[in-house]
Amino acid sequence: MTEILSLIVGFLIWPGLIVAAALGFFYMWLMRKLTARMQGRKGPPFYQPFFDFVKLVGKRSLVPRDSSRVLFFLLPFISLTSTVFGLMILPLPGSAAPSFSGDLVLLLYLMEMPVLCDVLAGFVSRSIYGQVSAMREAVMSLAYSVPLLASVIALAQAADTFRLAELHTAPFGLVTVIAFIAFAMAIPARLKSNPFSIPNAEHEIGHGAHMEYNGLPLAVFELSHALELMLLIGTLYVLFLPGTGHVATDALVYLAAGFAVVALVVFAKVSTARFTVKSALRFYWLWGGLAAGAAMVVAIVS
Repeated sequence: MTEILSLIVGFLIWPGLIVAAALGFFYMWLMRKLTARMQGRKGPPFYQPFFDFVKLVGKRSLVPRDSSRVLFFLLPFISLTSTVFGLMILPLPGSAAPSFSGDLVLLLYLMEMPVLCDVLAGFVSRSIYGQVSAMREAVMSLAYSVPLLASVIALAQAADTFRLAELHTAPFGLVTVIAFIAFAMAIPARLKSNPFSIPNAEHEIGHGAHMEYNGLPLAVFELSHALELMLLIGTLYVLFLPGTGHVATDALVYLAAGFAVVALVVFAKVSTARFTVKSALRFYWLWGGLAAGAAMVVAIVS
């Protein structure tokens, strides 16, 4: 009964839905605010992402003609649920959910589900803009998945474990530094932020894969996107910032990691122009591949 209660708390409260949603919306606002300030604008109030979510929930949902109504409504909830489950299994400060052998593999599968849902949503919507965005998202996934997955595998090889709790307490070494560089390279593309905002290029394909989404389904996709940011921050914290064993100290480190990720993503967004698909592929397969390959070599040799 205690373990079941821990799982429920982990899914609904922390590190799952409720607290992660609040932090995710806060970080999304912070990204918009920092972007505005760096561009000489005022930016929105801190409650704007939450108000946008509530407004979308209250709107009527319209389903495009000839699209699958079931998939149209189901995909955003699959994306959201998989992201919450991914957060739940992360050994974050104060997390009550138990760790288990092979949870790293499960986490990697869950991290890919929102990407797959975005690709399917673009085709389900029957919009030419959504389909173009879906194809771009699929291609970009092939690009940034190389350094991201290779960096995680290098860490698992160095620590000789696929258990997240053991990776979090593994010794810090050279492989950790190199793998961190490879992992960090993938974050802007996962968040569809400049210079890798190719799948949702506003001036080319409108709102991307969610072009025809509205009302509750769009609100759930937006919430899933905020939680995906939290999942990336949490994964980065668990894999690359060893825990101290003190909940308060670890919580501060976790929050600092979140602020650092937001600041770096915003800096890259404001200071760069959007890459083409070809340039993005070249960047990830060359520089990301080199960083990931170096991490693998160091992990195997050491």
